[in-house]
Amino acid sequence: MATTVDRFRPAAPVSSHRTRLAGRVLRAVVSAHLVAIFGQPVFAGVFLSGDYDGLRWHLAGANITTSVGYLQLIAAIVVWVRLRQVWPFLATSAVVAAETVQYFAGMEGALWLHLPLGVITIVALVVVFIAVWRRPLRSRPPRERAQTVTEQQGDDDE
Repeated sequence: MATTVDRFRPAAPVSSHRTRLAGRVLRAVVSAHLVAIFGQPVFAGVFLSGDYDGLRWHLAGANITTSVGYLQLIAAIVVWVRLRQVWPFLATSAVVAAETVQYFAGMEGALWLHLPLGVITIVALVVVFIAVWRRPLRSRPPRERAQTVTEQQGDDDE
């Protein structure tokens, strides 16, 4: 007599649902980046309230935030190479590019660009943060990679 247990097996082992070390490092760096970038509007507000030391804090925060952004880019490259997931690299590249433009716009005093780009950058980083923490960052199993290659070859034959 065949039972349901005999006919069905788990889709993937439980260990494959865990986030790998590279993914955990990316999560940590994205979290630190988010904390650093949330300080920037606070420091700008201190400056705009009349405390001119707030501008020095805003500049130091910009240097830290941008540096952590570049660390995030390196971690995203590692995730791409080790885990074969390109989306963290693409998302991080967009955030870091916007952040770099915003940094130089602030240094040049182009507030018409610096302020709206700052808001967009914070929102984009929040979206990356949510995506990185919601999805498991694990490598694709070899069988799934082989199926993808087979499906692509089948599409080429048509």
